[in-house]
Amino acid sequence: MTFLDMLRTAECQNSSMLCVGLDPEPTKFPAAIKGDASKIYDFCAAIVDATADLVIAFKPQIAYFAAHRAEEQLERLVAHMRRSAPQVPIILDAKRGDIGSTAQQYAIEAFERYGADAVTLSPFMGFDSVQPYLKYHGKGAFLLCRTSNPGGDDLQNQRLASVDGEPLLYEHIARLAQGPWNLNGQLGLVVGATYPAEIERVRAVAPTLPLLIPGVGAQGGDAVATVKAGWRGVNGETVAPIIVNSSRAILYASASDDFAQAARREALKTRDLLQAARLAA
Repeated sequence: MTFLDMLRTAECQNSSMLCVGLDPEPTKFPAAIKGDASKIYDFCAAIVDATADLVIAFKPQIAYFAAHRAEEQLERLVAHMRRSAPQVPIILDAKRGDIGSTAQQYAIEAFERYGADAVTLSPFMGFDSVQPYLKYHGKGAFLLCRTSNPGGDDLQNQRLASVDGEPLLYEHIARLAQGPWNLNGQLGLVVGATYPAEIERVRAVAPTLPLLIPGVGAQGGDAVATVKAGWRGVNGETVAPIIVNSSRAILYASASDDFAQAARREALKTRDLLQAARLAA
């Protein structure tokens, strides 16, 4: 089963476009384990168990594990997700971007060490920084396209005078991912929820690619506007999935022992909001 097949299966089974981002910050953990980095696995596994039937994907952010020397806990977490939620794809949020043998090592890290189904990448160094990941049949790679941070304007929103039509850089990335770079149908794009107009533009340029859309929730992205801009369907069926990520709003919905139950309530609310927006789209 390919990554895209996994997304569509999870979307259908869980009636969801919601992705839960796993960005564990021990200082924000519930009081009983607050500040204890050795509990990262326990905290994240509880979130996974509470939300596995509500999501289209999980997205662990590797820096939140590596900063606390918790890579082994991440490996355990992925193994737990495989056992308890095998239908839910795992996107490793690593934002890698290098060439040659270094890119090959990063691909080994993502797909062999951690066993992710997809990984986020920076396309700044060109296609040869992406190609090593595409050698893993059935795996996915999401290229940073129009990110949700204000500094994204510095490069992504600049025009390329040397390219026909002088597209904005993010539009050019979307065209490359939709066209010549997408050799085996493995690519997707990262587009921030704080820019609905840009989501709509990326969808127009790349109509068949899955979109990973962070920024809903604590970062201020509007869930309804996001779905209206990015979701496209024919006769009620999804043409290309959108994966709408929420992290902090779900992970830290409660600072008490009921954190997992609170996370489930927040995830359910967000999932249903997204589904309602889809029906209205």
